Amino acid sequence: MTKIINLILPKTISNLYLGPKIPLYLFYFITLITVARSLVHIFAPDGGASSIATIPINNFANGGRETVIFMFAVWGLSQLMIGLLYLIVSLRYKSLVALMYISIFVEYLGRFLIGHTKTIQTLETAPGEIGNYVMIPLSLVMVVWIIMRSYKVSDTSKI
Repeated sequence: MTKIINLILPKTISNLYLGPKIPLYLFYFITLITVARSLVHIFAPDGGASSIATIPINNFANGGRETVIFMFAVWGLSQLMIGLLYLIVSLRYKSLVALMYISIFVEYLGRFLIGHTKTIQTLETAPGEIGNYVMIPLSLVMVVWIIMRSYKVSDTSKI
């Protein structure tokens, strides 16, 4: 158990990554998507609320449309901060990739749970909803894969 904790929360943070390459390259892709998605929410005229999430904001009462667009832009800023953290880990602190996958798991699980307790009207299934169904198991598989591979690497180094 201590090995797992030290892998997820290393005592020394470095750019050394001992896990398999696929989770690392997937993390790079997730980083790119996170930053790009955040910029859309910040800079798109509708924040992506209508054009991407298919929320019928043009049907909202006076001020409602602007409020939703504002909330999407603020959400975009939060996503940008997360994306920049992922970028820092990708470039400088790869020993934290397992921790980032746990963060991704918690974020998408939280989105899923909130989405099922506080529903929102959309005209079609929003990409974010589909992303929840993909990212929850994928991030969990990636962190387990990193842990299992790191165990194998550490076991063979004792020989």
